[in-house]
Amino acid sequence: MKKLVSLAALTALLAGCADTTTTGAGYGSDGFGEEQLVTENQSLNDAYLLAPAPRYYIGTAYKVEDVQYVPTEDFNYNQTGVAGIVPAELNGTKTSNGETFDIGQMVATSKTLPLPTIARVTNLENGQSVVVRINNRGPFVNTRIMDLSPAAAARIGLTNQAKVQVQVLSDQTIAVKNATLGGAQQQPVVVEEPVKETVVETTVAPVATSGDYSVQVAAFYAEDSANSLVQKMKKYGDAIVVKEGDMFKVRIVNLDASKARSVIDALRSNEGMAPGLLKNGRWVNADSI
Repeated sequence: MKKLVSLAALTALLAGCADTTTTGAGYGSDGFGEEQLVTENQSLNDAYLLAPAPRYYIGTAYKVEDVQYVPTEDFNYNQTGVAGIVPAELNGTKTSNGETFDIGQMVATSKTLPLPTIARVTNLENGQSVVVRINNRGPFVNTRIMDLSPAAAARIGLTNQAKVQVQVLSDQTIAVKNATLGGAQQQPVVVEEPVKETVVETTVAPVATSGDYSVQVAAFYAEDSANSLVQKMKKYGDAIVVKEGDMFKVRIVNLDASKARSVIDALRSNEGMAPGLLKNGRWVNADSI
């Protein structure tokens, strides 16, 4: 049985989180360094932030545009960089740790932090802060350190992109981790790095020539990144790049319900991804089939 987190106890712990210890180097080649901020205390008045997750997910090292990222636990994480906004169309899709993305919740993405992680995000342009639950991987572009849900972005006055500071709240993160793992009964989910010479057998059957369903694998602002990923996804079916607005979206198309289910399961288990699902061009819950 999972251990329940006491919301009142964790709210009390938040009072001492303003002076978070800094670590490591700055953000990328833009020269963004770490900054100590004095921010207002924010109560964790949303039980969703502290709820146990379906699983505690770390993952293995991966590359995006020739930059390697190494997911790891870092309870002293304190970095600055650019943040954007998660597309609202991803509402209802599954995140990398098995949660359902809700655009109305205070949630965010990270390339390296464990899922879930609780963090304070401060908009350095206006000093406004929000406490978020990081529950998904991304953004898969190297110009941004994280993306916020539309609701969390609105809370700090973020309408497009802005420089932010991200500070992990260690006490709250450890408590949510323990609640997710149920104490010492489980171990964190760490996906083993596959041996390159090993042929990984997937559960995907041959793709149908037509079907109502499409599985979205990822969305990029850089067309080259989308084209690179689509080549890797062809083993799962009819993978294409769809341009919508200023984004390039990698999708596996022409699937019937059974094969869409197989593709989703394979991407989750083999690639550690959190794919979305469309039926006749409209977003539907990835677990509805």
